[in-house]
Amino acid sequence: MASITIRNFDEGLKSRLRIQAAVHGRSMEDEARDILRSALNRQPQPAANLAQAIRGRFAALGGVDLPLAPREPMREPPVFD
Repeated sequence: MASITIRNFDEGLKSRLRIQAAVHGRSMEDEARDILRSALNRQPQPAANLAQAIRGRFAALGGVDLPLAPREPMREPPVFD
């Protein structure tokens, strides 16, 4: 078994870990081990596509049909003399 040392552990966080361990009836070390195990066993979420996320949020509102702007002939390019 491997061991790790956690330095600069916030006192408030340590206190919360101690309380949570007591609630679950185990040592702080067992509680920390269980927290790490459960956090690392989660399946990674696929990267979200921003365009799909925006479309999904606003799809229920319906689409908007905008009129096309009239086309104009191209302007002559500027001349730099």
